[in-house]
Amino acid sequence: MKPKNPLIFFKKEPVLSVSALCMLISAFFVPPSGAYLGYIDFRVLALLFCLMAVVAGLQRHGLFTWLAGRLLTGKKQRRALFLLLILLPFFSSMLVTNDVALITFVPFAVLILELTGQQNDMIFVVVMQTVAANLGSMATPVGNPQNLYLYSAFGLSAAEFFRTVLPYTLLALPLLAASVLFCADAEISVCLPKEHALGDKRRILLYLALFALCLLSVFHVLHYAVLLAVVCAALFIADRSLYRTMDYGLLLTFVCFFIFAGNIGAIGGVRSVLQGMLAGQPLLASALASQIISNVPAAVLLSGFTNDWRALMLGTDLGGLGTPIASLASLISFRLYMKAKGANAGRYMGFFLLVNIAGLALFLAAAMLTGLGL
Repeated sequence: MKPKNPLIFFKKEPVLSVSALCMLISAFFVPPSGAYLGYIDFRVLALLFCLMAVVAGLQRHGLFTWLAGRLLTGKKQRRALFLLLILLPFFSSMLVTNDVALITFVPFAVLILELTGQQNDMIFVVVMQTVAANLGSMATPVGNPQNLYLYSAFGLSAAEFFRTVLPYTLLALPLLAASVLFCADAEISVCLPKEHALGDKRRILLYLALFALCLLSVFHVLHYAVLLAVVCAALFIADRSLYRTMDYGLLLTFVCFFIFAGNIGAIGGVRSVLQGMLAGQPLLASALASQIISNVPAAVLLSGFTNDWRALMLGTDLGGLGTPIASLASLISFRLYMKAKGANAGRYMGFFLLVNIAGLALFLAAAMLTGLGL
């Protein structure tokens, strides 16, 4: 049998590949030992697994697209339609993570725009959906993986967390709403195919109940081991095929970066350099690191070298704007857009960089000038 080309795996799992390489390189300087287990945050891994399982179940049974269809079907003003398409990932990402929100609603937006003859505005809508998902997801601990990790790693309270991030969410909402004013208005009729009907209602209720348990565990009401046991048992009994659809690559990415960050912390010279970088401008340093290695790895790596969790959280959350690799969700929406008929990668990337770099500069300036959440 011909061996698989490693480049195929790299293209499919670029962040996992880089994280594994970083872990292996760091192992040359800090040989493997029992200390490696101490680097791994098993609570974060358990919570991520449970949240991914529950959201995958809700997605499989069509809850998100059914709700979107109820909102969008019928006669709509063009600007109102675009605004709804943009705000769907903004609000949903607060509960189901930014990548899941985009996996669900970018194809949905492409379908709507094609059905209504609005393909010329597809780049605008998809890019703004991506920005909306990255900004909306910062509003809750479960909105993105780095928030979940930092919330757990620093033992934050709900009040501390929301006091830090909500000012930026409230700032993002009117800016996203104002963006549709650049589009011409007209009346559009939307009629969706029947395939977007609601699925198995009993299983949807089950997953909603499991999601409530996930939130209790995130906020330290329910022990994560109990949650993991309940979710695994429920999936095994009700929907065991769901195990095959899980994003195990994300879990492995976290394991690799936990070990890499732990090894880096054990190398005195490197530790001193990173501490020096974060001591001066932790907000800018974490936002810049996110542009290069993506915001989830940046949060894991830098968390061991600063106690300023507010600057680190805002830097990696706002740092999801900027380059396409700053947030994995941005790459997901780009890939989904490229499947659309007549997709233009050059035009998409040009508009993406314009909006994201401007947004990053605006939000970082707001953080530094007003001290919102800091």
